[in-house]
This record gives sequence, C-alpha cells and structure tokens, in this order.
Amino acid sequence: MELLLAPPPVEQARSARNRAAVLEAAARLFAEHGVDGVSLDQVAAAAGVGKGTVFRRFGDKAGLAVALLDSRERVLQEGILHGPPPLGPGAPAAQRLTAFLDAYLDYLLEHLALVRMSETASPGARYRIGAYRFWHRHLAILLATTPDPDGTAHTLLAALAAEHVTALLPEVGEQRIRDNLRRVALAALGES
Repeated sequence: MELLLAPPPVEQARSARNRAAVLEAAARLFAEHGVDGVSLDQVAAAAGVGKGTVFRRFGDKAGLAVALLDSRERVLQEGILHGPPPLGPGAPAAQRLTAFLDAYLDYLLEHLALVRMSETASPGARYRIGAYRFWHRHLAILLATTPDPDGTAHTLLAALAAEHVTALLPEVGEQRIRDNLRRVALAALGES
C-alpha cells in the first residue's frame, strides 16, 4: 500500500509565502530608508499583503525586527556550537570568550538599528528574547571558573546592549569598545 501525502493546505502555503514576502520587503525597505524611516503600512504595501497580515504575524515593528534577526542570530549560534575554534569548540575559554565578543559585536554593528528596536520595544524586551538566553548561557559556561559566572555573563552582555553601543559609538568608537570588552572579559577570567 502506497502512502500519498496530501499537499499542505492552501492557507499554510499562502501564510508561508506572505511571511517570506513581508520579511523580504522589510529587509529591503529598512536597508534603503532605515528602520525608523519605514512604517508597517509601507512594509505591507511592498510585500503585497494587508496591514492586518503584518500585525497578526509580527505584532509590531519590533516583532518584525526580531523575525529578521532570527536567521542572522542562528548563524552566530551555529558557529558557537559547531564552528571552528576559537568561536566554536576546541579552544581555551579565554580565546572562545574574546572570539564570541568580537563576533557578537560584528553582528550587532551590522544590524544595530534592528537589534536596538528589538531590545527596547518594551521594558525588559531584551531579556525575553531567546537569543539573549543563549548568549548568556554560552558566556556563563565560558566563565565557569569565575566567582559568579551568571552575573559576569550578564555584565558582559550589558556592555553589548544595542542602546548602550549606539550611545557610545560616536564618542568612543568601535575599536575602543572592542578593546575594552576584551580587557574586561579577560580580567574576569584572571588573564591579561
């Protein structure tokens, strides 16, 4: 007896197409006009869907930012879990820690406006995002030899908050932010 799989319901296929169209339109519009310069009405129109579709699927512009960042965060997470050292397994904790800080800062600077929107959408939004819990756990594992791995991980991640980096960048610059993050992280591990 041969099993025949039924095609997915039309609504599921349409929903997936609409989601992809909205994400593509949002990414394009945000790149062209900046995150603050684009409304959900514009995203919906560019995607060829109703505004209600965007709201039902993403809630607001911050929800749209989180969805756009998801695949980018997964690339970094994959590098941490399975990539080559020093970001991936196989390097000493100090090297993995500084590699993560560099890689995260690269990701953050590339998507600063989107990350900022996703982190500041509501009080505590940053800490409810699943990626934050992943970053925190990764750092806590690397900081296992410190007196307070969880607290130290939160402290390092606080320095990587998009709002914080946005405010410091013009005054301090990327290289000083990067150098100071490394210095603080290595000091936490008792290394220089």
